[in-house]
Amino acid sequence: MNVALFQREDGRYGVRNRIAVIATVACVNHVVEQIAAEVPGADAYTHAYGCDQLGFDRALSEQSLLEMGIHPNQGAALVIGLGCEEIDAARLCGKIRQSRSLAEYLIMQEVGGTATTIARGVEICKEFAAKLRQQQRVSVDVSNLTVAVECGGSDFSSGIAANPAVGVFTEKLTKAGGKVVFGETAELMGAEDVLYQRSISREVYETIEAAIRRVEDTALFYKEDLRGTQPSPGNIAGGLSTIEEKSLGGVCKIGQARIVDAIAFGQRATKPGVTYVDTPGNDLACTLGLCAAGAQIVIFTTGRGTPMGFAAAPVFKVTANHGVYRRMQENFDLDVSGILERKTSVLEEGEKLWQEILQVAEGKETAAEKLGHREFSLYRISPILT
Repeated sequence: MNVALFQREDGRYGVRNRIAVIATVACVNHVVEQIAAEVPGADAYTHAYGCDQLGFDRALSEQSLLEMGIHPNQGAALVIGLGCEEIDAARLCGKIRQSRSLAEYLIMQEVGGTATTIARGVEICKEFAAKLRQQQRVSVDVSNLTVAVECGGSDFSSGIAANPAVGVFTEKLTKAGGKVVFGETAELMGAEDVLYQRSISREVYETIEAAIRRVEDTALFYKEDLRGTQPSPGNIAGGLSTIEEKSLGGVCKIGQARIVDAIAFGQRATKPGVTYVDTPGNDLACTLGLCAAGAQIVIFTTGRGTPMGFAAAPVFKVTANHGVYRRMQENFDLDVSGILERKTSVLEEGEKLWQEILQVAEGKETAAEKLGHREFSLYRISPILT
């Protein structure tokens, strides 16, 4: 089976052809936002960091911004720097240029201030956009897709209907040779037995288990018992009782597929099949990690109703809670509550999801895209010391 995607110079393929306008430091966020707002197809990658970060944390921020600049859905990138920050704009742009010929940078302290930088940035991005409009999709095998599966604002319906339907999708894409990535380490506690059974090797499982243990130990250091404080108040109000129930429902997103690899935050998935990515449960940070791993599309299940999108990839929203779907219909792409009502089956809804995602891959906008939900944030792992 083939899908029509955009071919990139580094051999990967994208489902969108957008421009990343990247801030190296929080000081230039306004400039980046104004540039992106002026150019259709451009997205603002703003964040609170870029300075006062410890070594590994700063390196992870720069690596994450790099992965956004060369994400398969990006056809071009403009890096905006201030000029005195730790993440150097010229250096970051140089790394992006190794994979994207359409890449430039501006340093605000050299260009001449806010208005001048915005004007020059808009000019550059409009030139990028004109060139990207000339690019056509090419027909390639569906195995070139990497899809993230994620959940947030979960309720009773997520684990027994929405996530199992996503699991059917995961099985179909991995059988076709594609990649599926999942994370949310803190929300895998209690599902270790299932993860062990799904892992292709002991090494893969032990990497996942060590990450779960690290998260729990870190929480205990701060005198927080995650197994006692999870699920969240919203999860509890939605009918979930324990972290084990939440985790066992969450892991249903990978279905019966095998986990072929386990990687760190900021690394890229390279093996066909399911790859675990060590991400936090926070929706934005998790999505960043999954997209840095190469996900071109994110399937996001929510029973409570979560509107968030993401700058680098279309986010496809699924719910099995019909009441929430009825109230927030504009935020959803697929209602699978028929599973609970015994009007449809998990297999039928999984097949429907498969067809929908193929359409998204070829350009159909998701609800989050239509509403302008293109959120972005970095994942900070060190304290602020200065």
